[in-house]
Amino acid sequence: MLFSVLARKAYARNLQYRGAHMIHNVSSFMFGFVYVSLWAGIGESHSLGEYGVQGMTAYIAFNQASLWLVLFITNGLGMEQSVRTGQIALDLMRPVPLFLHKMYREWGQIAYQFVYKFLPIYILYFFLFSIPVPGKLSVYGWTALSLLLAAYISICMNYLIGAAAMWTTESRWLYWVNYAFSMLLSGFFIPLEWLPAWLRQLSWLTPYPYLLYVPVSLFTERTTPAALPAALFWCVLFTGLCLLATGGMRRKLEVQGG
Repeated sequence: MLFSVLARKAYARNLQYRGAHMIHNVSSFMFGFVYVSLWAGIGESHSLGEYGVQGMTAYIAFNQASLWLVLFITNGLGMEQSVRTGQIALDLMRPVPLFLHKMYREWGQIAYQFVYKFLPIYILYFFLFSIPVPGKLSVYGWTALSLLLAAYISICMNYLIGAAAMWTTESRWLYWVNYAFSMLLSGFFIPLEWLPAWLRQLSWLTPYPYLLYVPVSLFTERTTPAALPAALFWCVLFTGLCLLATGGMRRKLEVQGG
């Protein structure tokens, strides 16, 4: 019950800023439009392989919308600021696991961004570029599952970034390093099969392809659900790391003054 309340409150809090977020949607769409235009220009003189111009447009549209679910996660789940203000001491004292507390609040925000960012952005691309969509319901189900796993992986990664503030005070740089790797190794800028062989192989040793490349490949029916067990492996691994990090934070915490 408590965790569902946390998620609902996070969702309701964001409702107060719907107008501003609609402006963000326009900006996000324009960035995607630039990417579509670049690939359309490249496609006039070069082959885009099995994608083609329309395939790349569909690829970009889904990725641009999915950014709000799997990459635009709260920096460190807000834990860096809590460390700097001392709020983290109260958070750790609560009779609620810190990881679950932060995770469910973030799920509320992700739910909001699905309704007010993912859907509007993708629908806009769908009508402007006549993007083809899958005809099988199973494809939507597997894609939804892959996005849930991707969002969970991203939540865990940001939790670890936030936890690092207990030792470094300032962990914002880790957020941007993670963001940079996410953009390159998740297949956002370019499909992974077009990367140099060594970089493509390296990317598949990381969790990043499961953030964007696998979901979009499932949605465009370029891959099968066989890729999902690996995503689940990363979820389990990161869950263990987050729990270990929480234990380390409790041992590291110092409360001074009175």
